[in-house]
Amino acid sequence: MMQLRQLDMKRITEEERRMASVLAKKEEEKKRESHKQSLLKEKKRLTINNVARQWDLQQQRVANIATNEDRKDSDSAQDPCQIDGSTLSAFPEETGPLDSGLNNALQGLSVIDTYLVEVDGDTLSLYGSGALESLDRNWSVQTAGMITTVSFTFIEFDEIVHVLPKLKIKFPNSLHLKFKETNLVMLQQFNALAQLRRVDQLTIDPQGNPVVNFTLWKYYVLFRLSHFSMQKINGTEVTQNDMIMAERLFGILAHVASSELPQYRLISILGDARKKQFRYLLESKGKKPGIINEENNDSKRLVGENTNRATLNYTTRDFYNEKLEEIKEKKKFCKTYIEDLVKEATEINMKNEALQKLWPQMFIELVRDAVIEIRNKNSYMKLCLQQITDQK
Repeated sequence: MMQLRQLDMKRITEEERRMASVLAKKEEEKKRESHKQSLLKEKKRLTINNVARQWDLQQQRVANIATNEDRKDSDSAQDPCQIDGSTLSAFPEETGPLDSGLNNALQGLSVIDTYLVEVDGDTLSLYGSGALESLDRNWSVQTAGMITTVSFTFIEFDEIVHVLPKLKIKFPNSLHLKFKETNLVMLQQFNALAQLRRVDQLTIDPQGNPVVNFTLWKYYVLFRLSHFSMQKINGTEVTQNDMIMAERLFGILAHVASSELPQYRLISILGDARKKQFRYLLESKGKKPGIINEENNDSKRLVGENTNRATLNYTTRDFYNEKLEEIKEKKKFCKTYIEDLVKEATEINMKNEALQKLWPQMFIELVRDAVIEIRNKNSYMKLCLQQITDQK
């Protein structure tokens, strides 16, 4: 390989050649890294778009997605896809024109991914219901402790409810929850969040969550999750006046719910609250006063849930359907059992009525046969003795 000996009438030294080689390698490495980041960014965009399409199909909000799929793919890099007046979710990862090398690399990417798990700083983002399975993985202590915000997108809220216990165990420092396209449709669903350890901020995106159309939804959240002492809802600071208004609006609701609840359920709920208090007292033993003071706020959140509010819970549709099916089976069994009892009682009654009709004639015949049999005393005595002898 030929080497340049002079540049601008100056002799090129070995040191200059070495420095130039190092700079060239760094530039090449930077270019490869940039290419890799662009590739990952585009793959992420394709995956999220695919998750969005899966979600739209599931929710039946797109009438003709198959015929417009080519147009969506061609326009997704510039504008949100418009289909029959519905907007397919747009994302900030939109990219500009790609070079030929990146286009060739993208041809090998799989766009059939149905979920995405992303950790960006202190935020864990979950796209698609399949991403919930990531909570079963063995997360490192450092990563799990770093997560303070968890975002759910394109996931049914009922599916999220099932993993909330795992969430508070895997990510004990999570303080901020975000929900987008999760089918939050009624206030009752917020009751499920009470099982978490702590929530300081809550963000409910209007997209895919019709519950935000209710005027009083924020007040209900503050009332039901009052033991969390929430600081922000949808980026707005929570004031003391908000807490007072929430109590005025929904305080009677908890009272009515607790008064209508069976006694055994109230005892169960009260028992759970006592268990939390007892567990906290055990954990506090042996700790220094300073540490206890630092954990005082958290302890209030853990044991501070009002018993009346605890009666306001949420049952997922799947669990509700299972209960309905169970009740249906019990009703069917009871109906069959009662029908069998009625049938048996009817047959007994019919036999009894038939006996009552036949009994007078049967009684006359029995008396007549007995009189005829003992009319000849000697013959009857011999017959009786013969029967006794035969029995021996």
